[in-house]
Amino acid sequence: MLSVIVEATDAGDRLPALLAALTSAAVDGLVREVLIVGGGPAELLEVLREETGAELAQDLAEAIRLARSERLLVMPATIRLRGGWLEKLGGHVRSSADDALIVGEGSAFMGRSYGLLMARTAASGLVRSDLKHLRGKLGRGAARLA
Repeated sequence: MLSVIVEATDAGDRLPALLAALTSAAVDGLVREVLIVGGGPAELLEVLREETGAELAQDLAEAIRLARSERLLVMPATIRLRGGWLEKLGGHVRSSADDALIVGEGSAFMGRSYGLLMARTAASGLVRSDLKHLRGKLGRGAARLA
């Protein structure tokens, strides 16, 4: 099972759509919890937290510390997941412990159209935790999914 961390600092308006997409992964038993970092008006975040059971964190480093699963899926709220993403992610998680990139639809808007699947221990050891730095740490050898 995965802990999903959604970095929503710049895209609170896209957050509801991503949380809806993650619901199917939770129903399938792939997602254990969702943590939201930043993103939008406090009222919106509170409603989303109540409706989805997601938790809030002040920053990515705190979300990594709070995560209960050993594997993390970190993604921006701006990502538009491709069709078949859940099957590809589930297959990868069941067959491999390797890191992976979840590539979103369309162009890489500001280099952030991807999610990262990685071990919590690797992410928690980083001094500087942001999505771009995590991707750099992940390296070019990671599997590309969806």
